[in-house]
Amino acid sequence: MDLRVREAVEDDIAPMHAIRLAVRENVLSNPSWLTAEVYRGCLAAAGAACTWVAELDGRVVGFSTARLDQRDIWALFVDPACEGRGIGRALLDAATAWLFARGVDTIELGTTPDTRADRFYRDAGWRRGEMSPRGDVIFRLSHPSMAAPISLETASC
Repeated sequence: MDLRVREAVEDDIAPMHAIRLAVRENVLSNPSWLTAEVYRGCLAAAGAACTWVAELDGRVVGFSTARLDQRDIWALFVDPACEGRGIGRALLDAATAWLFARGVDTIELGTTPDTRADRFYRDAGWRRGEMSPRGDVIFRLSHPSMAAPISLETASC
């Protein structure tokens, strides 16, 4: 398995969107709002956000987006056919390291309760918190002893 995590580029938008629509949990109730422009906004955020893709043998199989102003991980999705191979963890590590390197002391994210993602974040050392008004469970991770070290290539943006 040749797994590589790198900063996303515009050509990655189509495979990222395909992955987002293919997930079996945390499914979008109204996918029409998630347009190419939304992805482009994350790619062009110039230091306010960073998006990474995971490539497995040269094919995009997952992506994550961290947002500095919100101090959160906005997205982390893996192709369902590739789950369980460490891809999500590699993307999570990239996003957390990027945020911590920019001075964020606590990172938040939300996910649907009682899903694989819910278990994934708990197993990764995140604190499970309250429910959001949308019905997601909020997770928090505090600086930085829980974040695994990553390569400089992965931390770019």
